Amino acid sequence: MKRTSSSNLPVEAAFCSPLQDLSTGSENTLDMASEIHMPAPKCLIENINGQLLVNPEALKILSAIKQPVVVVAIVGLYRTGKSYLLNKLAGKNKGFSVGSTVQSNTKGIWMWCMPHPKKPDHTLVLLDTEGLGDVEKGDNQNDSWIFALAVLLSSTFVYNSIGTINQQAMDQLHYVTELTRRIRAKSSPDKHEVQDSANFVSFFPDFVWTLRDFSLELEADGQPITADEYLENSLKLKQGNDKKTKNFNEPRLCIRKFFPEKKCFIFDRPAHRKYLIHLEQLQEEDLNPEFREQVADFCFYILSHSKAKTLSGGITVNGPRLESLVLTYVNSISSGDLPCLESAVLALAEIENLAAVQKAIAHYDQQMGQKLKLPTETLQELLDLHRATEKEAIEVFMKNSFKDVDQVFQKKLGDKLEAKRDDFCKQNMKASSDYCMALIQDIFHPLYEDVKQGKFSKPGGYYLFIKKMNELKNKYHQVPRKGVQTEETLRKYLDSKEGVADALLQTDQSLTEKEKEIEVERMKSEAAEAANKMLEEMQKKSEQMMQEKEASYQEHVKQLTEKMEKERAQLTADQERVLALKLQVFNCSISILSSTVLNQKLLEVRALYQFKDCSSPSTSRHFISLLLLPLTISGY
Repeated sequence: MKRTSSSNLPVEAAFCSPLQDLSTGSENTLDMASEIHMPAPKCLIENINGQLLVNPEALKILSAIKQPVVVVAIVGLYRTGKSYLLNKLAGKNKGFSVGSTVQSNTKGIWMWCMPHPKKPDHTLVLLDTEGLGDVEKGDNQNDSWIFALAVLLSSTFVYNSIGTINQQAMDQLHYVTELTRRIRAKSSPDKHEVQDSANFVSFFPDFVWTLRDFSLELEADGQPITADEYLENSLKLKQGNDKKTKNFNEPRLCIRKFFPEKKCFIFDRPAHRKYLIHLEQLQEEDLNPEFREQVADFCFYILSHSKAKTLSGGITVNGPRLESLVLTYVNSISSGDLPCLESAVLALAEIENLAAVQKAIAHYDQQMGQKLKLPTETLQELLDLHRATEKEAIEVFMKNSFKDVDQVFQKKLGDKLEAKRDDFCKQNMKASSDYCMALIQDIFHPLYEDVKQGKFSKPGGYYLFIKKMNELKNKYHQVPRKGVQTEETLRKYLDSKEGVADALLQTDQSLTEKEKEIEVERMKSEAAEAANKMLEEMQKKSEQMMQEKEASYQEHVKQLTEKMEKERAQLTADQERVLALKLQVFNCSISILSSTVLNQKLLEVRALYQFKDCSSPSTSRHFISLLLLPLTISGY
């Protein structure tokens, strides 16, 4: 048969295991690592009597994966060989169950995680789904949920079917037409707003259609075509508004709308029919050489081109985030609600933003614990260290947070950091007071013991006491790093001993009454001066704290502004992608509109461009609505 291969690799090289080096054929150590992490698939979402239940053991595996995840899900009718392709992606002959009867083998959604063989620091997550259309289930709604979950969770969505893309194949893909009835893009859409398929684009995966046992020549008008061109031709729309034409166009238009990135692979029959019941046990040489090459092409493309799972706003999904999405979506379905993309992201954001606050605080505590030595010589020394560490903590939060609506969690972080700062200030004061008091006791205690012994109870004893007191004060002040309570602690101590000096002054017989009065006035003056100095120091500390609060606020604003600029750039890219898709949908709709309606809408669009400023958001929305209105009129 004439085929256009998507790879120029020779058959022998092309069919190397994806976990082997294609140039040398040597086994890659990542294969061993994948067995250590997860030697076999595990059920992620169980389907028990039509009830979807999440497997806690599988969630535990996801929660341990801190790397970005590339999620490849495969969906299709039962007994179409889905599991075989996933096993090949895993570089294994066995893993996902490959059945050989007319009964569906896989129930629910099964998961297999392993280091990505082509993307360092990424984890490959393979999802195998139960076969659609199993007559034993008799529940199309359950199939629709399985289909919708595979779309929601994957970054690459593989639809597997038998034979060619004909109307029967399209009819079997009716699940894609139900996506807007199974999924909500926004948590609280405007009551007059119709769900716009373009809102799903930033969430939905790339689409790959695999055609098994394909028997046609890949030709069009006598010329060879690729499998991708065959898919594109199969998705062409027919003109007309009658029911038959609309039924023909609906699944094709939905695929175009939901999956702008599309790829197609064809596969010959792998071996003689009598051997297919033991397909996973067949040796490579027993398989059809063309089938081997086609499988190798498929594996090479999926592993090379599949992207990490992302959410709206360019948010990269890792294991814990995927775990959160699984729980949110399945819980919504179980409660009778529709899975909501926006709600899932917001629920994930709440979990991650709370964790981001905790990470930021943990970083702050660690750095302050390592760098802060109490007591600090001055309050400013403590505040400077706090400010530098606070900046790092905010950076940690910004790096790990997203969609912090109204900056709720950033405010929580700010409150926690402020409380931490105030607590450190209190600890610093206490450490200083404790140290100073111990030092004072050590320095001044002998002096007051001499007072008790009567060494200063003699003529001239008062001035001897004052002289000794000043010497001890100088000795106290010469000791370094006493901290912010140096003067306050000394003042309180001396105030408590004020009666000793007064008693010595009044009993010193060498002093006249006039000299005693002068000395009393001098002591009052010194006390007043000390009090004023203390007030000035308190005012200075108050000003430093106010400056620190302002600096903290400005740092939060600065980093938030920088992050918003980056997010704005991502949002612009997302909006441009959505706009491009809407224009693409409009182009698709042209072929199925009557010329009267089309001409009328084109005139409106032309008038809008001539007389309106299309740069404003409101006018842009009006322009888009005019573009999409023909599609709405046609029933799409």
